[in-house]
Amino acid sequence: MMNVIVIPVLGDNFAYLHVFEGNRAFAVDPGDASVVLRTLAEHGLSLAAVLLTHHHWDHVGGAAELRSQTHCEVIGVDRSLIPTSDRTVSDGDVLTFEGIQAAVIATPGHTRTSVCYYVRPSAEGEPGILYCGDTLFVGGCGRLLECDAATMWRSLHKLAALPPETLIYCGHDYTLENYEFAVATVPDSRRFRDRLAQVQKAIEYGQPTVPSTIAQERAANLFLRAEDPHVKTALGLADARPDEVFAELRRRKDVFG
Repeated sequence: MMNVIVIPVLGDNFAYLHVFEGNRAFAVDPGDASVVLRTLAEHGLSLAAVLLTHHHWDHVGGAAELRSQTHCEVIGVDRSLIPTSDRTVSDGDVLTFEGIQAAVIATPGHTRTSVCYYVRPSAEGEPGILYCGDTLFVGGCGRLLECDAATMWRSLHKLAALPPETLIYCGHDYTLENYEFAVATVPDSRRFRDRLAQVQKAIEYGQPTVPSTIAQERAANLFLRAEDPHVKTALGLADARPDEVFAELRRRKDVFG
């Protein structure tokens, strides 16, 4: 999408600039202020706000400097965890930026107060855009650091219920490892082998792995397929509940590689 600028930071992190009204933008999860400031200057943009999905340093590290340099508003999820926040948001809130509406979706799992931002389509035929931090990745999901597996499973299903054409922009580039894990876990799945081959080819040609879509993730994200009998059988958990299957997938991914 032309209105989303992807900014690689800190190795495998992604920060984003969402452009609106020609030369205005908000930033999402700016772990490094210097790179974001340079990108703003290169594109002739002014910064209206910083949106933070959770409190980890690699997502919030540049927020204070960006506010100091640009006088933007910093929007966080818990002022006690992100002291630089000018205001906080919670599930169901809607942020408005000159015609752009971003709905806040609470997605506890990676952290207790994680949220995602769903930018609603501004014109007929356009897809929505989801900034999902460390909740949902291309082919994967975040580690369970402050919540249990059942909580994360419910949060992922909230996201999976968004319109299938929704573009997803996640907080890290773990795509290759996620699909290597999927193939290692369910080796006879053509779905995962084909997706791994696509990702390998994209990387070979220097193409980005974001965005994906909700439809793509529903189809080929192993962590969204814990109800799939094929996946359950591969794990030896044919009779387990989906949240139990998900918990085992997350446990195995934590030690993968």
